[in-house]
Amino acid sequence: MKDRDSMPEFRKDPVIGRWVIIAAERAERPSDFGKAEYQVNRGFCPFCEGNEQSTPPEILAFRKSGTAANTPGWKLRVVPNKFPALQIEGDLNRRGIGIYDQMNGIGAHEVIIETPTHGQTLIDLSPPQFEDVLLSFQLRMADLKKDTRFLYVIAFKNHGRAAGVSLEHSHSQLIALPIIPKRVAEEIRGADNHFRMKERCIFCDIIRQELETDVRIIEQNDSFIAISPFASRFPFEIWLLPKKHESHFEQISRENLTALSKILRNLLLRMNKVLDEPPYNFLIHTSPFNEEKKLSYHWHIEIIPKLSRVAGFEWGTGFYINPTSPEQATQFLKEVVLEQKAAEILPVDSP
Repeated sequence: MKDRDSMPEFRKDPVIGRWVIIAAERAERPSDFGKAEYQVNRGFCPFCEGNEQSTPPEILAFRKSGTAANTPGWKLRVVPNKFPALQIEGDLNRRGIGIYDQMNGIGAHEVIIETPTHGQTLIDLSPPQFEDVLLSFQLRMADLKKDTRFLYVIAFKNHGRAAGVSLEHSHSQLIALPIIPKRVAEEIRGADNHFRMKERCIFCDIIRQELETDVRIIEQNDSFIAISPFASRFPFEIWLLPKKHESHFEQISRENLTALSKILRNLLLRMNKVLDEPPYNFLIHTSPFNEEKKLSYHWHIEIIPKLSRVAGFEWGTGFYINPTSPEQATQFLKEVVLEQKAAEILPVDSP
């Protein structure tokens, strides 16, 4: 008879109701995933300092005093994507073609060039530089919110070729949309249903549950908590949430932005040490622009190392098979010893 602890489990995500399979009998340790290959581009890089004329004109930049726009002397630049997924100019022109719905591909697609130094990664940045990246997200979201054509903006980072990077120079992206993405809409619908039944935010309930059981908390500080979600889709998936209810990322206070920067940087350091610098994606899920102070939805960051592939079963059923339980992943990540400078975070068992 199989050990009960090693049997696969179905787990249901409490937000959107999606089921995942935790295949504990396949239990994979961090070393089992292997280090991802990363091809270094030795040629010309349009994101390097000195090549400012190779990008569209900057929308936002943090610069040394006395330096002019679109010249050297910057610490971070935000520019329109030269090959955008959506176009900023024009009208939506919603229309129907028989049973089909169609509209123009209107939106905003921006690139945050996180450092002028080629070869630096996000976690190589100093804490103030790291915080500047999050500050640029906030400032650009708040600005794009003024455009009444847009309902939603997603900020995300792809790191490594397997995560979708085409240019190796460290950068992240923002895309503003005239519709609410399906994945976010599913989360909002699940959160709304929970709120109608219980008059509580489902994410706040998850935080209370995790604080009570303390088996999936990776790290926390006074303002934020990082957990391995109970129904993790992928090995070593991490959710980072504000402890107090906040619906919109762009409304975060500067004090909390600093606290967020510290814990997010620590999480990426932990992940790098445990998984040997894996490719990863992280993304910010926030409330739609047209809903202020949404009581049922809680903004959060999802961090997803690219360690497994979505194949036929997943595409055909909508299930995910995760070979590493969130409890195992939490233990591996918690055991990492960080240098004092990087680890300005309260112990996991702090209130």
